[in-house]
Amino acid sequence: MLFDHHKTRLPSPEEALAGRPTPEFRVPDRHTVLGNPLLGPYPADLQVADFALGCFWGAERKFWQTPGVWTTLVGYQGGHTPNPSYEEVCSGLTGHTEAVRVVFDPALVTYEELLKLFWESHNPTQGFRQGNDTGTQYRSAIYTHSPAQASAAEASRATYQPVLTKAGYGDITTEILPAATFYPAEGYHQQYLDRNVNGYCGIGGTGVSCPIGVAKAEG
Repeated sequence: MLFDHHKTRLPSPEEALAGRPTPEFRVPDRHTVLGNPLLGPYPADLQVADFALGCFWGAERKFWQTPGVWTTLVGYQGGHTPNPSYEEVCSGLTGHTEAVRVVFDPALVTYEELLKLFWESHNPTQGFRQGNDTGTQYRSAIYTHSPAQASAAEASRATYQPVLTKAGYGDITTEILPAATFYPAEGYHQQYLDRNVNGYCGIGGTGVSCPIGVAKAEG
């Protein structure tokens, strides 16, 4: 049965849960830390980036703490089930990741700087796992919104791999795909670690610096 392998194998579209045509819950209007709206449309001079790097509670905090980030929200991406719930995503039967949407001002922080934060904030070599969290929803992923983002993401992966290899890590398993539908997560997940300051984080980097924007790779 698929359920027996739900933590280690992505479902096909035919195997995925059916989902629902509309969300079952409402997303809060504003970010509890940054004060800006969570949902678009966003100001025209801002850009959007989507990342998955394990439990989205800790991942979101990494990005909202970054100067130049205008708002962040957590949600589900890269799967088949429309408007999934958290419980459905955790079942492994939707195919989604726990993702973070980052809305940023490119005049203040570049996409490459966000990529560097992404790579250094988790272990991108663990497949369907991040630390003690196991399951397909914890896989590493970058979902791109333009050819320029895709090119930068691919280049950053190629740059980081030899540095990780030198440090004794295996192959990067991060998937880089065009952004599909992003389904915002339930309200209680949004800015969770702002409202629960001692809450579970779940992500941690390798300690290996990603050489984006520096003259020499560091290992």
